[in-house]
Amino acid sequence: MAHIEEPQLQKQEEEHLDVLTKSGQKTGVSKPRGHVHRDGDYHRAVHVWIFAESTQQLLLQRRALCKDSWPDLWDISSAGHISAGDSSLETARRELEEELGVTLPKDAFELIFVFLQECVINDGKYINNEYNDVYLVTTIDPIPLEAFTLQEAEVSAVKYISYGEYKLLLAKGDSEYVPYDVDGQYGQLFDIIEKRYNENTVARSLSLQKQLSRYAPISLSAELTGLTDSDKDTLAYVVKAAMVMDEIFYLQSWYSNPVLRDWLKEHAGTSELNKLKWSYYLINKSPWSCLDEDEAFLTTADSAIRLLSEENGKVNNWRGLEYRAAFPMSKPPGANFYPPDMDKMEFEIWKDSLKKDQQKEATGFFTVIKRHSESILNSHPHGNKTSATHDLYIVPYSEEYKALLTKAADLLHKAGNTTNSPSLKRLLHSKADAFLSNDYYDSDIAWMELDSKLDVTIGPYETYEDKLFGYKATFEAYIGIRDDEATAQLKLFGDNLKLLEENLPMDSAYKSKDVNAAPIRVIQLIYNAGDVKGPQTLAFNLPNDERIVNDRGTSMVMLKNVSEAKFKHILLPIAAACVAVEQQEFVDFESFFTHTICHECCHGIGPHTITLPDGQKSTVRLELKEFHSALEEAKADIVGLWALRFLISQDLLSESLLKSMYVSFLAGCFRSVRFGLEEAHGKGQALQFNWLYEKGAFILHSDNKVSVDFSKIEGAVESLSREILTIQAKGDKEAAGLLLQKYSVMTEPLKIALKTLENVQVPVDVAPTFPIANEILH
Repeated sequence: MAHIEEPQLQKQEEEHLDVLTKSGQKTGVSKPRGHVHRDGDYHRAVHVWIFAESTQQLLLQRRALCKDSWPDLWDISSAGHISAGDSSLETARRELEEELGVTLPKDAFELIFVFLQECVINDGKYINNEYNDVYLVTTIDPIPLEAFTLQEAEVSAVKYISYGEYKLLLAKGDSEYVPYDVDGQYGQLFDIIEKRYNENTVARSLSLQKQLSRYAPISLSAELTGLTDSDKDTLAYVVKAAMVMDEIFYLQSWYSNPVLRDWLKEHAGTSELNKLKWSYYLINKSPWSCLDEDEAFLTTADSAIRLLSEENGKVNNWRGLEYRAAFPMSKPPGANFYPPDMDKMEFEIWKDSLKKDQQKEATGFFTVIKRHSESILNSHPHGNKTSATHDLYIVPYSEEYKALLTKAADLLHKAGNTTNSPSLKRLLHSKADAFLSNDYYDSDIAWMELDSKLDVTIGPYETYEDKLFGYKATFEAYIGIRDDEATAQLKLFGDNLKLLEENLPMDSAYKSKDVNAAPIRVIQLIYNAGDVKGPQTLAFNLPNDERIVNDRGTSMVMLKNVSEAKFKHILLPIAAACVAVEQQEFVDFESFFTHTICHECCHGIGPHTITLPDGQKSTVRLELKEFHSALEEAKADIVGLWALRFLISQDLLSESLLKSMYVSFLAGCFRSVRFGLEEAHGKGQALQFNWLYEKGAFILHSDNKVSVDFSKIEGAVESLSREILTIQAKGDKEAAGLLLQKYSVMTEPLKIALKTLENVQVPVDVAPTFPIANEILH
């Protein structure tokens, strides 16, 4: 029998709830709970369901007789209003602890859907217009009933019932149970459980095999003959430091991601299905598939089992509460940089309350945002709510990932002590210092000035994972051997960056007077780690720190062996399937590689730091927020194409490139759109293809193949370049959103091309292995 708590003697002041609009947005007004239900105001609540895997049962609670809605009826395991200023997840945790006496960490809670309940009861006196965040807690076995401590004012009893039986009782409207429409929105709860635990193993294995087959396995190697013995010792330390970037990135993706990874690895050998799960997880580095618009290919039912032994003292001979470490089916837009239940409005209100320097930190690359209430709940489960005016606070990366960054810094210092290259020595020591100080300025300058046969990029750089704002940087590492011959050939682009900026197709008022030539290094990649999931990078242009971009420009690294592998395994087969036969001869590696170089160069030109209409200084990234990444990728691509044409017109590049660069670009459009329209590169590429198609520069033929109209392509490329550059220069977020909304869509020609490529089974990307690094590590 469950324990019953004594009722509280003192009646607390009535809680206030945030009033929402009908579409679920906060109005900024809060009212007492009674008034909200009297007036029918929209508000928020949480539903928490406890599900036992082994018995396929849901836990129900019997509502106390004194409740003002549905008294004495069987209902959700635990539920409650989200009080004004409180967050969803912390409310779910607190309600479970208060009503049932069960204290669970945040990784036990899976947000499965949001349910809008609109009903009127108690003869019209209680109007319930409620947005409910529905959470599922998956335990392995039922929790013993005597382990619960019930809050008498809320709950009179608890029981387990099979989910199938419960669904039938709801369907027939049994008067003992609070009604839910199982044929409507709430049916999702039962559908999710049904799908997870009654799956066809063979069908799922085939599905994973199909997903895996989109990646062509390749082995990436390079000649080490140019490396000295000390370089090889340095390489060993750097590869080990790069592996630490992996550890941090797993954590940045989602808080239960590291335990999921360890669990999948441990069980990979137990069945063919588990082996496939592990193989596909290794490519995506999370349970969400990069090539399927971040759709989950795993569920919480596949996740790690964790034991809460501290709960076992409640019941004799019970080893404790075992639960699945949860993750949501939809990839969280804020990854693990922000609280999972934080919305944009909450962040903006909090940010506006900060001083200027703190605002800079809040939106900076190298901080995470946390909740006071979560810290309090973790350290004092039975404690009071936070008394802070705002629940959010800033934590620098150097503190958040301290143990891992200390380990990486130690390895980089050892590497720095081993190398004979002065510039590499400076980079490694300064990067190690940056890991612990959280100030990356000096180490980024050292990276730009690197002049070493062993080429190392390591640290927090790209912001694609932060789909909420595009503020936060993920950790990554690229280690390669410099290709001196190819590097010498590329000096042309860096030398002409200023000339390109002066001639950009946009109003001269927006052009930058200070453009620094981007040094370009070509490497043969021998190892990568961290944020290198899914489709592999061909090149990168860093740093992203606007202070350095303004002071010194950027530097570029080209991964030549990755480019060659993609051209051979992907671009040539795509061209054969989708490009008009008479133009296929124009698809060549030189054009593909040259445009990739130009793409990266063009990240360094165009608007970065801008002046807004009111005279305020800002940056494109801060103004365009979540639209920045996709638009910046589209800019680099289309302006890159414009730049190649311009350099040809100045006799700086050969006229022979002209047709081949446009046709190779067309084939490349189909390659990138296959990454999915959730990903910045795919979204940016769809925008370009659809614009050029609309302007008649690309033509779809009756045989479903596409060709370039050489008489129209130049004007179409210039008009789109002008459109994007002007939006960036003005910091016009509304225009950016409208442009992407109109053109970043799967139009008919793109659908036809993707279908063709699926039928002929051209790989979407490559999955590299690194024999040199593996040899070093073993």
